[in-house]
Amino acid sequence: MAAEAPRKIILNRISHAYYKYQDMEKAIYFRGYGTAPWVVCAVKADRDEFAGVGYVVESEDELRYAAETLPKATKVYELEDAPGKGKCVTFYDPVDNFPFHLVYGQEEAGVLEVPLPQEPINYPFEKNRPKNHFQRFQKRPAPVHKLGHWGHCSTNYAKAYEFYTTHFNLIASDLVHDDAGTDITCFLRLDRGKEPVDHHCFFFYQGPKFHVHHTSYETHDFDTQVLGHDWLREKGYKNCWGVGRHVLGSQIFDYWFDPTGNIMEHYVDGDLVDDTQPPHRSKASPDSLHVWGKSIPPKTLPFMILAADQMKFRTRRS
Repeated sequence: MAAEAPRKIILNRISHAYYKYQDMEKAIYFRGYGTAPWVVCAVKADRDEFAGVGYVVESEDELRYAAETLPKATKVYELEDAPGKGKCVTFYDPVDNFPFHLVYGQEEAGVLEVPLPQEPINYPFEKNRPKNHFQRFQKRPAPVHKLGHWGHCSTNYAKAYEFYTTHFNLIASDLVHDDAGTDITCFLRLDRGKEPVDHHCFFFYQGPKFHVHHTSYETHDFDTQVLGHDWLREKGYKNCWGVGRHVLGSQIFDYWFDPTGNIMEHYVDGDLVDDTQPPHRSKASPDSLHVWGKSIPPKTLPFMILAADQMKFRTRRS
């Protein structure tokens, strides 16, 4: 008789990311302009490292169940110092032993009134913007709306895939296979039934050494994204890859290194799907990663290709 499948822990949305930095005086929480109380926490630590991503669960009961059943899970604890507070359980990935956080009960923040363009687009045979109405933009950083997704290199893809799709309401939007037909990369979304969700909120791929590939933050539109690109470039930050358009997920992407070598992405215009969309399978290829934009820098973005030690580059601000 087949073993009964475990109860799935229901995730509502991706929430936030933690990074540890040596060059910090205290923990700093950064929010976006959406309703999430924060999207990134930079924590003072003895060394620079990734410290996990958080997801909001559907109920406090889900949180208690996670504490009882997930690998190396903590008890439910209070996020006393975090904006919005709430309760949390931290467990550890069963393959590569990195922290993964589940939260419930955070107080939502009010939407910030950030000036954002809402202008219609003129096409050759469809002029949507009124006459004598001009497009004018102010140079500035790209405001972040939310944390949209993140991904890592797993040393045992099959085990990781079985764990996350068995224990959570995560399902595949796209699966990528090698020459032998073996799946080596997945783009997972939340199964929220008929509710439209982002094409993926989590991805991972097979590789020789665990490392976080990037965390990704949604901004408003293409103009806002490219204004942010120019702002970062002029401030002396190191561009990783972009601007370009992905194939899987369709996002317009822009990847940057932070001062310690972590990769962070600004994206806009991603796909939305619901439970009527089946998984798609395709063969791994550099051409499947982008439809326009610069070619993939082989020593800069080792996505599904290079080992972790070729990924980290110390960067500096001018």
